[in-house]
Amino acid sequence: MQVYPNRFEQHIAQNGLPPFIMVFGDEPQQKLDIIDAVRAKAKGLGFDERQTLVADSDFSWSQLIDATQSMSLFSDKQYIELTLPTGKPGAEGAKVLSAICDSISPDTIILIQGPKIGKDVQKAKWFKTIDAHAIFSLCYPLEGKQLLQWVTQRCKEQKINLSQASINLICDFSEGNLLAAKQEIEKLSLLYSGSNQAIDADALAKSMVDQSRFTVFQFVDDLLAGDIQKAIKILYRLESEGVEPNVILWSLIKEAQTLAECKSMQRIEGTVNFNKLRIWQNKQTLYRSALQRLNDKDLRLMMEHLQQADLILKSEQSPKPFVLISHLACLFIPAPLQHLALR
Repeated sequence: MQVYPNRFEQHIAQNGLPPFIMVFGDEPQQKLDIIDAVRAKAKGLGFDERQTLVADSDFSWSQLIDATQSMSLFSDKQYIELTLPTGKPGAEGAKVLSAICDSISPDTIILIQGPKIGKDVQKAKWFKTIDAHAIFSLCYPLEGKQLLQWVTQRCKEQKINLSQASINLICDFSEGNLLAAKQEIEKLSLLYSGSNQAIDADALAKSMVDQSRFTVFQFVDDLLAGDIQKAIKILYRLESEGVEPNVILWSLIKEAQTLAECKSMQRIEGTVNFNKLRIWQNKQTLYRSALQRLNDKDLRLMMEHLQQADLILKSEQSPKPFVLISHLACLFIPAPLQHLALR
């Protein structure tokens, strides 16, 4: 049974802990919150000892079997945390986990955690077998309204009174980095907890450092959506994190080629078969938005400039490669840059 991270604590408070809990995803703060909640709940139920296992290259699955069958000198209840570094247990691990499911003791709780997993893992036999006896959560980075709700709820829990502008500022400065948002809120709690006056955004801004984190994929998604302000902010962060300009340029070329294919199909067939082009449902809205803004002339100009930029970055050392990339990004809006030289 899937339980969303923001409802996890409430769920286990009302329903208790099942024999298995699975937590996967690349967003660390939500995972930490869930694991801490499970540990606290398990300890309250008498699971005083915790065993930690990591299924890496040196791991033997007999260790997990032994852990579920061994009796502690101090407790007859076993709480085990198993980390799957790849999100998959392998053939042997799948057999062991399935076998343990069939004979799990009510005095044993196993928490399985790992990185982001795909539908292939969720459809695997071992996952479905465990899911019949488990709850699982998938922890993904929060954006937009979800991030706003998370920050707002954290502020309420810490009993700090923030204006809406201040909450928006925390979201803006820590997007993609909930760990930083949590630390900022805890710092504010120490300074302003119990204060009736809402914390002013201008005062807050002076004490904050921009700790937002993004990926190249998010940069491209915002360009497709036409949000140039957000895209340039992400580009600035990517530059500060040392992301190679050629990696970003390759992503822009790939998206421009895909848009050209969509436009060609739209012109010939009258519509775009996104599935045929292997554009999955979660990105189709972004492509529709870009196709409405960009005509054939815009796409030809985009491809010409991308080809020039590719030659510039490969053949010579550009003094300001990210300025060049910001120029290319504006072509996705589109901006009238046809007469502006790249060099």
